Amino acid sequence: MFVIIFSTIIKSQNNNLVIYSQEGLKFTVILNGIRQNMQPETNVKITGLNAPNYQVKLILANNMPDVNQNVYLMYGGELTLNTEYTYALANVKGKYKLRFKSTAPINGTVIVPQQNVIVYNPSNTGTTTTTTTNVVGTSTTTNGNVGNIGVNIGSPGVNVNVNTGGNTTTTTTSTTSVTTTTINSTTPTSNYVLPGYNGVYGCQMPMSASNFSNAKKSIASKSFDESRLTIAKQIIGSNCLLCSQIKELMELMTFEATRLDLAKFAWHHTLDKGNYYMLNDAFTFESSISDLNKYTQTH
Repeated sequence: MFVIIFSTIIKSQNNNLVIYSQEGLKFTVILNGIRQNMQPETNVKITGLNAPNYQVKLILANNMPDVNQNVYLMYGGELTLNTEYTYALANVKGKYKLRFKSTAPINGTVIVPQQNVIVYNPSNTGTTTTTTTNVVGTSTTTNGNVGNIGVNIGSPGVNVNVNTGGNTTTTTTSTTSVTTTTINSTTPTSNYVLPGYNGVYGCQMPMSASNFSNAKKSIASKSFDESRLTIAKQIIGSNCLLCSQIKELMELMTFEATRLDLAKFAWHHTLDKGNYYMLNDAFTFESSISDLNKYTQTH
């Protein structure tokens, strides 16, 4: 009986999650492995959430380390209904983390200018809404006694006495416009354009040449494939790489099975997915090429 009641509560939830940056740093939200906003934003609201917690990954701008954190849509250990949860992206001792800020009833929330509002997209398709406040004009109103103007003409000249009174009020009016963008593609967009490449983009910005060089040295310094693979996955998991870079890392591995493992893992962190065929040259056996091809086709 308890399980039935609990399941009913879970299904009836309809909560919102707001994530904003205190420093204005742009980010992309990955919720339970699914990208939500297609372009990096500083303030994102995700609506229509019906689970008590979500795994959140924030891809930060400027090639900064990603934020990976479990976010709870619960208050005081209890499930809530129709509640908006707000988390702030804050710099805590040099490391960015999500910090819980507040909760509010959904029906009591207001439109926030420049906030990207997204209906939860478990399939990475749907619509996003951006609100913008625009000032459209001003008006001036004068109330009370306008004043007395007296003109006295006499010798040796003309005396003009002006006595004005009353209050003047200036009113600024504004309107809020709502822009809705339809997302028809399951492929993340990229601000970076790879010269000569016209294929599918899988992530935002490739790892810089200097950072990649340092990463490659760190991997190569290890003596065994197992250690090299572990470090390579750590680096790839928090960055966006080119196929040419992934191939270089594969060639640091001694065994075919290790190279295949790395190639499968890197598929989810590759910018130029259309160039993944380049990795075939790093394999010795045709069976590895076939295995990788099946993996990329099904993922």
